[in-house]
Amino acid sequence: MFNKNKQPILLFIFITVFIAGLLDLKYKGLFYQLLPGPVREYLDDKFR
Repeated sequence: MFNKNKQPILLFIFITVFIAGLLDLKYKGLFYQLLPGPVREYLDDKFR
């Protein structure tokens, strides 16, 4: 019975982390700054 209640919480956490990652890339946050230069250039082209 505990697993039924756990699944929606895990889904919510996964979606939140995914959205936070996309926003980090878009607004050039910490994760973005840790990426190698060529990857950052590629992402800059995608998010323009």
